[in-house]
Amino acid sequence: MINLLLSMSLAFGGASDPAWVPADDRELVTDAQREAVERGLAYLASQQHSDGSWQAMVGYKLNEDYRYTAADRGHIGVTSLAGMAFLAGGHLPGRGEYGPQIERALDFILSRVRDDGYITASGSRMYSHAFATLFLAEIYGMTHRDDVRRKLQEAVDFIVKSQNAQGGWRYEPYALESDMSIVVCQVLALRAARNIGIRVPRSTVDRAAKYVVDSAVTEQTVRHFHSGRFSYGDDIGSFHYQPEDASRSTFPLTAAGVTALHGVGIYSDQAIERGIEYLMREHSRFNRRWGQREDGHYFFWYGHYYGVQAFYTRGDPYWRTYFEELRSVLLGMQRKDGSFPNSTGPGDVFGTAVGCLILEIPYRFLPIFQR
Repeated sequence: MINLLLSMSLAFGGASDPAWVPADDRELVTDAQREAVERGLAYLASQQHSDGSWQAMVGYKLNEDYRYTAADRGHIGVTSLAGMAFLAGGHLPGRGEYGPQIERALDFILSRVRDDGYITASGSRMYSHAFATLFLAEIYGMTHRDDVRRKLQEAVDFIVKSQNAQGGWRYEPYALESDMSIVVCQVLALRAARNIGIRVPRSTVDRAAKYVVDSAVTEQTVRHFHSGRFSYGDDIGSFHYQPEDASRSTFPLTAAGVTALHGVGIYSDQAIERGIEYLMREHSRFNRRWGQREDGHYFFWYGHYYGVQAFYTRGDPYWRTYFEELRSVLLGMQRKDGSFPNSTGPGDVFGTAVGCLILEIPYRFLPIFQR
């Protein structure tokens, strides 16, 4: 069934009309915020290529850098995020102002689903596959198109098949190791698909849930990894990159961990409360390091893409404080042409798509962004 709010937004002028923002979030959607979203979507529309894709730098993060493996190619993950930015703004495939852009993006993604269900192009990896699966799930939930359902089920089956013995996923399919940054992408894709009737084995979700829970930093893990020294006490509440050793724990990984717990259906847990408390302690420092920069580092966008979901699902008193600060940072980063910068990462289209998605979350148009 097409989301009723989406139908109403198209009928009565789109998300720029504050009357269709839910009442409890209406005061969080300012005129400047709506204008920023509109400018961002206009920029994205101007950058779409004739095949429906958005071109970006295909590659992967390496420490604090981003290593490119293919330049200016139709990017599976970026195209999916850009498509979701239009959906989150209240637009539908084939209908309304940006309907054609969404339709062309959908055609591009569907054309890149391999026979085994892997959605990839130009060497893109499991990050992109997950974002594409999530995009297809949101589209199917709105349109109930049979061709989308078939490809979506194949993509979900690929995620299920490639889950490893740890209960997680890695950059490449069927890898023996896992990490939180990949796990959260797959979990949200599976959740969105399961919510609209796609077959997802419960055992896959349960194993992923155990992986995420085991990644939380607690007093016990501090004692185990640091021989009783509590110099790492400030990390309690965060989430490790990988749970089997004393790997790093950061704001982005913790945002991913909390959001992943919500994605597997855990909403009341000490790990969530401690994770939110950690994020509250760290978000201003994180913004100063990564947000008040002209280049819009990949870490900033990745961290807040999941941070905004973690805080929104948790709700007040944390949500409002976090979002108002983040919104101020984002509005200061947007360029005159409507883009948001990302010089360390896939590129400005990526930054713009994620920037719009963050600002659109109070609209509540995408099911994955609803409480």
